[in-house]
Order: sequence, then C-alpha cells, then structure tokens
Amino acid sequence: MLSGLVIVDKPQGWTSHDVVGRVRRLAGTRKVGHAGTLDPMATGVLVVGVNRATRLLSYIVGTSKTYTATIRLGQGTVTDDAEGEVVSETIAAAVTEEQIREGAARLTGEILQVPSSVSAIKIAGQRSYARVRAGESVELEARPITVHSFEIHDIRRERGGRLLDVDATIRCSSGTYIRALARDLGVDLGVGGHLTALRRTQVGPYRIEAAHTLEELAEDLEILPLAEAARALLPARELSPEEAIELSFGRRIAPSGRDDVTAAFGPDGSLVALLKDAGPAARPELVFAAQGGDAKGEQPT
Repeated sequence: MLSGLVIVDKPQGWTSHDVVGRVRRLAGTRKVGHAGTLDPMATGVLVVGVNRATRLLSYIVGTSKTYTATIRLGQGTVTDDAEGEVVSETIAAAVTEEQIREGAARLTGEILQVPSSVSAIKIAGQRSYARVRAGESVELEARPITVHSFEIHDIRRERGGRLLDVDATIRCSSGTYIRALARDLGVDLGVGGHLTALRRTQVGPYRIEAAHTLEELAEDLEILPLAEAARALLPARELSPEEAIELSFGRRIAPSGRDDVTAAFGPDGSLVALLKDAGPAARPELVFAAQGGDAKGEQPT
C-alpha cells in the first residue's frame, strides 16, 4: 500500500480541503489528510499524508512554520486580510522604517495573540467565521504563541505614501495567525493593517524546495516514503532484530533515554513504531509494522 507524505505547493484560491481531494484522486485512496490549514489566499507548503503516513500528521501539526508575507499598513479589514471589506483607513505617511521594525520586535517572542474573528476556531460547536458571516459579533480569547523571528525585508510607499506595504519573513509556533500579526502591527503603529499576501515556505523539516505543484503531481505523484518522512521529523532510534519484533507486537522495550517521541527503525530501515519513554521502558505510541494487530487496535498492513 502506497504510504508517505506529499509536499504540495498549494496554489492561491484553493482550500486545503480542495488539495486533499485532488491528492485522493491522484493516489487512488480515501485515506489522505493534511497537517495545518492554509487559507485560500495563501500559497506554499501544505504537507499531505497518504495512507499510513496520515498517522504522522498530528506530530507535524505542532511543528514551527515559516512564512513570507506582505502587510499593508494604513488599512484595516473585517477579515484582517485582503479578502475582507476595508473598515478603517488612516494615512500612514508619517510611519518610519524604524517604527515598523520596533513594532515587529514587540510582536516577537512569547506573546498573547487574539485570533482573527474569521478563523476556523470553534465556539459552542460552530466555526467562528460562520458566526461572523451570519452577522454575529465574535470576540475570541487571546492565546499564547511564539514568534521566533519577524524580519522586515522591504518597505514600499503606495498611493502617494498614504499606505505602506511591508515585506517580512516570520517564523512562528503552531497556532499563530499571520493575518492577526498584520492586524496587530497596524494597531501598534496606530494606522491599522492587514495581510495582502502570504506564502508558507516551511513546515517543520519540510521546505518549499521539496514541494510540487498540483500540475507536477498530476504528471508524477512524488511521495516522500514513510520512513524517510519520519527520519526528517523525529529523532531516530535504530532497533535490533529482537527489539523490532517486540515492538511489532506492541510490546515495550528498553528506554531511549529521551524525553520526546522517537522514531524507531528496523534493521532493514523500515519504520517500526514511534516510541516514548515511560519510566523504565519505552512504550510504542504508534506501531507501523504490526504483527496480528498492535496495542492501538491496528490491523496488519
């Protein structure tokens, strides 16, 4: 059974669900999912799991991400991006490059962020964006995020200097909303702001250089093999033949000596299981090379 990751360069205008649907058709299987939604406006890295590799997706979702973005200062929108109606406009001509860099610095590190009201966060079982579109006023709670870096590359004056377009690269934790950073930078500078362009260039270890367009994938479905994908994502542990057999039955083995999850590989290089130390032993979190069904209820594949 074909299993692995497809690193897609998502096109603008497509939803992440649209991309999953296309990969399902190309791979000939229903068991396909993605690791971290990209808005339709955004382009770039969307990690898609096929068959058994869908089990890796929960470990990929929590990794850091890198984006290139363009932020327009001087306008605020209802959606905090270019797809929403402009709700405020303030001349940004007096804003200096130094002020913009200082504002970006204030949004770097461990901060609290209020997500955009049109995010996919659920409130009482309903998506926030659905409530906004139904005319409700939505206020989401601030949540902790980490912005590892917020680098400003270029600042351009538009419409006679009334608006400023700022190009930036942002590396951040999972759960960060880049359009909310654009909004907050504008608020901090007193002129409002919104996101006009967004491209994700990295998700965990998976970079844009390894991504393929949907047109390329239609010609040749490039799949990163399961074992190779796991080696890039997690610390590796090489197993003895005896350890590989024990894990394939869902049994515990000697500890790895690490606090985090480890990918365990058999002597043939195949991914046997994901492990985590639990006291005097390492227990399998997930078993991929199961014998007779593993401890998680998996059937052999």
